[in-house]
Amino acid sequence: MSEPHAQSATNFHRPAAPAGTVPQPLPWLPGLISGDLRAKALRRYERADWKAIIKVLLADGTAAMILYRLMQWSRKYRLFPLEMLFNKINGVCCSCIIGRGAEFGPGFVLLHSQGVVINGQARGGSDICLEHQVTIGAERNQNPRLGNDVYVGCGARILGAVTVGDGARVGANAVVVRDVPAGATVVGIPARVVRHRAVDEEAGRTAHAAGSAGDDDTVELVPFQSTGDKPAGLGK
Repeated sequence: MSEPHAQSATNFHRPAAPAGTVPQPLPWLPGLISGDLRAKALRRYERADWKAIIKVLLADGTAAMILYRLMQWSRKYRLFPLEMLFNKINGVCCSCIIGRGAEFGPGFVLLHSQGVVINGQARGGSDICLEHQVTIGAERNQNPRLGNDVYVGCGARILGAVTVGDGARVGANAVVVRDVPAGATVVGIPARVVRHRAVDEEAGRTAHAAGSAGDDDTVELVPFQSTGDKPAGLGK
């Protein structure tokens, strides 16, 4: 992440919350949608001026983001017919299925919405970015919890009672069935840690994001160590 991106992002980031929690209370609806649009503009164009915002409004995935916020707002005020309407419009028109109880904090970004499926009990913090065909699903009524500043690549699956730590990156087509440490990059089936970056726990942002634009993206490769615990439903 470049320095302008990092500096601009701090204008609307909230202090970090524990992984898998949503900052409360959420901003009022226009401010929440505006923050999501600015977050997407920063990710795509590394700026959030009015030209970038217009591009974002016309980009794929933005309609699904707005419909999700409208659904979330309707649920908060117990406007259940509107909640159901926005949910169905999102599924039919945007090919994006987000359960009516799903909660994500400010800066929620769908770079592409096609094929995204999120369970209604999923929870996430701020500045979460999802690519297309992502599934965040339950297993035996246990649901994932995502921290702040989490990126999930296209086709990835996050399943069951797992926690994805702050600043984590989930690679394309990975299947996450174990907890992901803060600052880790995971890939594969099942997902394993291949990189680890230092994370500023207080700010909930990676150290690289706070660095200068000239810094290279140096990471430390670490071997994957299994805890020996078998995810539910996978068997031997």
